[in-house]
Amino acid sequence: MLPPFIIEQIRRLEEEERRQRDVNRPRLELPLDYDRPRPKVEREEEKPERGVIILDIA
Repeated sequence: MLPPFIIEQIRRLEEEERRQRDVNRPRLELPLDYDRPRPKVEREEEKPERGVIILDIA
């Protein structure tokens, strides 16, 4: 078993490597249209009730 300070150093090195990979990774920035009004989202309470009715004609 490794001493705790060695484990902590390994963890820090891995985090730093991951950070460097993320910084160097190519990324695409999408233009966002903030001026466009957002469509109204219908909430669950505002939706009309729907259901199934089963009639047994016997």
